[in-house]
Amino acid sequence: MSEQNQMRVAVVGATGFQGGAVARLLTERDHRVRTLSRRPEGDRPPLPGVSCATGDLGDAEAVRQLFTGATHAAVVMPLVYEAKRVRAYARNVAEAAVEAGVRRLVYNANTRVPRSATDVAAFETRRIAEEVLRESGVPLVVLRPPVYLDNLFSPWNGPALVNDGVLAYPLPADVPAAWLSHRDLARAVYAALTVDGVEGRTYDIGGVRALTGDELADAFGRGLGRTVRYRALAPHIFEQGLAQAVGPVAAAGVAGIYHYMAAGHEPLLMAGDDGLSARVLSVTPTPADEWVSRQPWQIWANDPEEQDAQTLT
Repeated sequence: MSEQNQMRVAVVGATGFQGGAVARLLTERDHRVRTLSRRPEGDRPPLPGVSCATGDLGDAEAVRQLFTGATHAAVVMPLVYEAKRVRAYARNVAEAAVEAGVRRLVYNANTRVPRSATDVAAFETRRIAEEVLRESGVPLVVLRPPVYLDNLFSPWNGPALVNDGVLAYPLPADVPAAWLSHRDLARAVYAALTVDGVEGRTYDIGGVRALTGDELADAFGRGLGRTVRYRALAPHIFEQGLAQAVGPVAAAGVAGIYHYMAAGHEPLLMAGDDGLSARVLSVTPTPADEWVSRQPWQIWANDPEEQDAQTLT
């Protein structure tokens, strides 16, 4: 498939962090992007060049209109972990994509998914969505990322990293994870939309290499130019903090992943695949320390002079 031809892409989730990164990359490369959002127009993040209609994935007609005229689609489900709702969302997307004659749909599961069924809604609802999309017959590529570096560039992590050299995250220190940035996720989605020979495949995409907690802290230390130590955050503490931002139901869904990992059920679930997916998709993820060095961490510095000095560099 030639990426020189302009695609018309229905991006489900473009007002979120991951879908937003995908939408921005597509518009940068001169493709047309449409999305759907429940948020009022004034409450949506800026997405230059993206056409956004008001609607909900539970509204089959709104989803159908989103897909009308689309040649391709990139889909990530919202922070909803009720099986019935997710199945309905996926069915609406699948039916609209098939009706529109979408040439390829890339589904970002937003997490790795264990081989066997679990009692974790964050895994099983994503498995349900994947099954619905696959059974529809739409040309499909599935990406299963691990955890995102961008999760750490946040008001919950930034101040402690910059001012105290503490990197706290709800993964056990000895669990390796192939941390990936949103930007590199977007590059992988773009490749999955355009590369020949990948339809029907599932890719456990990830960063350059899997890092334990201490190795991640070392990478942050190199990027920040200071000593950083890793602290494994208890999943229930993480859940309590997240609930303040997204509400208790969504927070419980997200935190289910970390409760599962903390229990030691599948310690290599978030690890890398020896670069296989990146090679197939011709994507070179940014090393963690390089990603860290590019972020404006100074916004969380306690020292105003340090903020000014770092802003000028």
